[in-house]
Formats: sequence, structure tokens, C-alpha cells
Amino acid sequence: MTQNDAANGTFDLFIIGGGINGCGIARDAAGRGLRVGLAEMDDLASATSSASTKLFHGGLRYLEYFEVRLVREALVEREVLLRAMPHISWPMRFVLPYHEDMRFDGDSPASRLLGWTMPWTRGQRPSWMIRSGLFMYDHLGGRKILPGTTAVDLTKDPVGAPLNEKFRKAYEYSDCWVEDSRLVVLNARDAEARGAQIMTRTKVTAARRENNGWTITLTDTETGATREVHAAMLVNAGGPWVKQVIEGVLDIDTRENVRLVRGSHIVTRRLFDHDKCYFFQGGDGRIVFAIPYETDFTLIGTTDKEHADPESRPVCTEEERDYLIALASSYFKEPIKQEDVVWSYSGVRPLYDDGAKSATAATRDYVLRVNTDGGAPLLNVFGGKITTYRKLAEAAMEKIAAHVPGGTGKWTANAPLPGGDFPVDGVEALIADLSAAFPFLDAATARRLVRAYGTEARQILGEAATVVDLGTDFGHGLSEREVAWLMDKEFARTADDVLWRRSKLGLRFSDDEAAALARWMSARRETAAAD
Repeated sequence: MTQNDAANGTFDLFIIGGGINGCGIARDAAGRGLRVGLAEMDDLASATSSASTKLFHGGLRYLEYFEVRLVREALVEREVLLRAMPHISWPMRFVLPYHEDMRFDGDSPASRLLGWTMPWTRGQRPSWMIRSGLFMYDHLGGRKILPGTTAVDLTKDPVGAPLNEKFRKAYEYSDCWVEDSRLVVLNARDAEARGAQIMTRTKVTAARRENNGWTITLTDTETGATREVHAAMLVNAGGPWVKQVIEGVLDIDTRENVRLVRGSHIVTRRLFDHDKCYFFQGGDGRIVFAIPYETDFTLIGTTDKEHADPESRPVCTEEERDYLIALASSYFKEPIKQEDVVWSYSGVRPLYDDGAKSATAATRDYVLRVNTDGGAPLLNVFGGKITTYRKLAEAAMEKIAAHVPGGTGKWTANAPLPGGDFPVDGVEALIADLSAAFPFLDAATARRLVRAYGTEARQILGEAATVVDLGTDFGHGLSEREVAWLMDKEFARTADDVLWRRSKLGLRFSDDEAAALARWMSARRETAAAD
């Protein structure tokens, strides 16, 4: 197939869904030489993939569910991904305070096994088991970059200062932070650079098998215009809407189910002064993280609540907010108050329905199913977690290759994402270089630009010699030149795209500032359309 074929709406592979799984598959497939199209009905990462806890992690608690393969795969991936995107991902240390009242989630296989072999523990989580789990966590993934677990005396170490005095010891281990929605956008950008067509605000409203392929109807969600494209194979990466796509858009019966689990988070004023995170466990066995966030804030989450309908917008309920406040307050010396919460968000995790009793116990592993009933192949993607998105894409390509020949082999493990072509430990040097080249930047803006764009920050600033050369100042270091880059290069169309998904500047913008940005972007789109 030629590039002209794709331009005319004929693809090897067409993907429904612009979250991390869809964009990861698009990037992998395009890099193998396949002609790829992707349609996202809203903005990239507009649902689950921008509402995570922002972590690349193996999933320490998944060991209690004996999901060893998933944990090992995720642990290995942490360091692969750190090398590919050192601007938007970085190591973090997690402090797990220990106390004798720590308890298991009652649904975990480990708790049932311990209850059977050591009934006198009465559901408590003994310290020897935590140490054993952390030992496995340190060694399953073959660490090379991240440091291992250490014991912490909370009465002497500064990380103990914000905590209630009853906590005297802790364990400190490694995981990683990631800017989740930027990860999605960078995958989409790299896919496009390798020939994929990325279509945002474009909904797949129908698809039918014909002539040994798929005829797909696309609807522009802004104008209502429709058109048809054709593909040899279809990938359904609809996330929370995966089953609705199968039954409603494709008109196919399926026995596969997803379990929609709402995860809510709160963002508070900054609760502690260091850069380490806390791993807190509640009396019900569930855990939440308290994480340094955007310099001046603390991120606390997440909950696990059943969510009945993907069409129902997920929000952090008052009950969930109060639960997170109460759990975190049971650890901190200074209780959190409702007025400390500056923002909350919620996302729906589309977990594969494995019949688990509770949302917490449901598997976080991914399941890929190929359907060839009636001719042209369809790949449905169920579940998954952000840490293993690249491995999911590789597994998807193995299944795709059986039906769409012609692609090359694996390639993403050693390929940096846009802006990530510098050493893992090179962020501070990159910030220093940017500040030296553009001395009019304040320190916070220089750091934010490097953390968002890596080596591409220089391209955004171009030949600017003064701040005036960057055009309109929208506030908080956001310039006209940066917004133009986001619109031209990163698929941004609205102020929310810029303030909440390409960045988190929405935490700092006033309503008036956001409205001014929205007006400027709207005028720029109108000018571009007129040209």
C-alpha cells in the first residue's frame, strides 16, 4: 500500500480510540511500515488516559493477587520507558509507613492463604510479608537505573516529619512518575511522523465488513460532516466504550465484558516539603498515594468504585473526596480540610471482567481478542494499564501480523519519544542549557518547558531574544508561541486541551485567563480555516 492509498482513505489498520492503547498501537504499527488511521471522538487522552495517578509502576499490591507476570512485565517496562521519555517520566521514591494494624484487602489470594495457614493473624499484614513483597518487587524486573528498597527510621528521617508520631518505621522503594496525557500525545505525534493519520474530534459512527475489509463511517464531531474510509483490519481500543463499539457501532454480539471502575483523586495545597511520595493503606485494606504535584500541590488517590455507564461522566463524589481526606489525614500530623482541596478529577478504568468479587480485586492485565466472524479481522482491546502500554502494543502487533502481512519487527524498545533524545539523568543540564540560551525565561518556566518538551523546547522558542518575541503572554509562562506549537504539532484545539491535557496550567489559570486563551485559539482556528 502506498502513502497515496492512506491519503485517499485506504488503510492497512484503522484504530478506534485515541487513548494510550490506541496511540501506542498506532505508533508501533506505523513504525513497522503499515498505513495506519486513528479516530478519536474527542481530544487525545480526553478520558481514562488523562485521569490516572500519573505513575509508571509495577503495581506492588498486585503481588497479593499473584499477578506475577503482569508485575514483572511492568517492572521491566519502567526502565525502558524512562530511557524513552526522560522529560515526561522520572524516578520517585515511595515511603510506606508500617504499623501493626495494617490489613489485607479481604479479597486477595494472599490474605486468604495467610488466613488459612496463620489464622491468628486475623487479616493483618505482617511486616515480614511486606519485606518479602518488596524484595520480589526489587528483583523481578532486573533493575539497572532505580535504587532498591531501604528501611527508614521515621523518628530521624525528614520524611517522618509530616507524619503522625505513631508511625516510627517505614520502607522506601522505587517507582516512577509519568505525565500521562503528554505520553499519549507524544505517541500520537510519533505515529503521525511515521505516516499515520491521527484524526481527533472524529467519531466512528458505523463500520461494516465488505470486500474482505472494513468500510468505516467517520463523523466530524464539530461540523457533523461524514465520510467513509476503508481498512484491511480494525482495532477497537475504545477503552470504557470498547463493548459499546462492538455491539453498537460494529453490530457484533460478544460475551466479553469490561468492568468499569472509577478512580478518583483530589489535589490539595502542598502538604510536605520533600520530593518523595507516600504509600498509605486504609483500614479497609485499600491503598492511596500522596504525591508531590506540580510544585505547589499534593495529589492524593485513588479510589476503586464501580461505574455503571461509560456515558456517565466520572466525577469525584463527595463520598470519595471525604474518604481520601480521612485516609490521608489518619497518617499526617496536620489533618486535611475540605478547603485544602483545590481540584479533583476522576477516570474510568475499563478492566477486563474476570469475575472478581470487588473492583479492587479485578485484574489490571490486558486481554486481546481477534474476531474474524464474517470475514475481515477485528482486534478488541480489553483492560491494560499505562505502564504496560508499549508491551500491549507489541502483543497487539503479533496478532495483527497474522492478518495484515508486510510489516517489520519490534522496534519501540529503544526508540525515544519526541523530545526524549537525551540521557535519563540529563534533565538538569537541559534546563541549564535552555536558561543560558534564553535568559529572559524565569526558572519555573524553563523547568516546565523542559519537563514538557525535552529537547524540543528550543524549537518552540526558536530565535526569540526577548520575552516579547514569544507573542501574547497568556499568564504563568504560557506564550503565544507555545500555544501555536500545541495547535500545529500536538492536536490541541481548545483551551482545555492546553490547560488540562498538554499541561496542568489549569491549576493556576483564573477563569478570565482561560477565557482569553480560548478566544485567541478560536480566532486562530477561524483564520486558519479561512486560509
